[in-house]
Amino acid sequence: MLTSDMVKEASLAAGADLCGIGDLARFEGAPKEMDPRYIFPEAKSVICMVFRIPRGVQRGIEEGTQFYQYPSMAYGGINEIFAPSVLYRVGKMIEDHGFEAVLYRNTGARGCVSDMDGSPGNTLSPEEQIEINEQAKTKTAHHRSVQYTRAARPGQVPPDLQFSFRLAAVACGLGEIGWSKMFLTPEFGPLQRVAFIFTDAPLEPDPLYDGPPLCRRCLACVRECPGGCLSAKESIKVTVGGKLCEWGVLDEWKCYAFYTHGGRKYNPFVPKEVWDKNEDGNLDLLEGKCKANEAEILKVYGALEKYFPSWVGYNMAKCGGCIRACVSMLEKEGGCMAKRFKTSLRTGHAWKMER
Repeated sequence: MLTSDMVKEASLAAGADLCGIGDLARFEGAPKEMDPRYIFPEAKSVICMVFRIPRGVQRGIEEGTQFYQYPSMAYGGINEIFAPSVLYRVGKMIEDHGFEAVLYRNTGARGCVSDMDGSPGNTLSPEEQIEINEQAKTKTAHHRSVQYTRAARPGQVPPDLQFSFRLAAVACGLGEIGWSKMFLTPEFGPLQRVAFIFTDAPLEPDPLYDGPPLCRRCLACVRECPGGCLSAKESIKVTVGGKLCEWGVLDEWKCYAFYTHGGRKYNPFVPKEVWDKNEDGNLDLLEGKCKANEAEILKVYGALEKYFPSWVGYNMAKCGGCIRACVSMLEKEGGCMAKRFKTSLRTGHAWKMER
């Protein structure tokens, strides 16, 4: 007999830092294109594994001295290497007990809705769109601006189905959504990645988190976002299994511009004269002087990407803005990360460069 305790013990032994189990009925009301029950209709349980992000991989970004470790270790290393190996081991254990295990790692697949804002239509990543636009300039290129998908049979949803990892983690009882839209746990604040297993094993679900509020609504994430991408007043509310989740309205395209390129005060890789020249005004997007849209952001991306490898810019401002601001506040007295470390992440003011 397979039990929830057995699954959790196997997950932790394989390397996960936390493990929670949810009832798939908690996804009731989700849009069909984002409802994981369509992946495996016979599934009864969802297992969420949390993989902590070592605070130290942010140290170089906190000091403005080294940017590579966060995207390589805390993003690629966890999502592409470590988490899949843990999923594989736990999935084998579940299937050894006669139940099916559908593994779902953090993936870059493109589905029938945008992974930027969940809307239907253009589901290509900004990087893919740039490549296609360049190909379209040649006479032989086949231009494709929208990735179309269709359901395999009546009553089904088009592939590739993707769901909200953060809300799914809430459904597994592991934490809450903060104002920044980041998933927060009482153990690690915003410093984690998650991965999932769907199974037809009838596991006992965990209760939804009902401890002290993890987000203090201090709005440090709003104040320290270099692009002003997050609203301090407008919010989005979603109910998961009877639990209300709320976060600030986020300008996803503008956020994309900043976590890839950071803006002139937060990007030491682009020469100052490039920012100063700014002949067509596109770089003003990175100063918050105009509202971003997909076409404008793609122009900025194309203009700047030649100055540094993609790994440098990826997540640069994101972990220099809302995430580190959140960690800094949660380490203060009363926050869920208080007294976890002998010293605070931030001992002075967050750095920024002169124009």
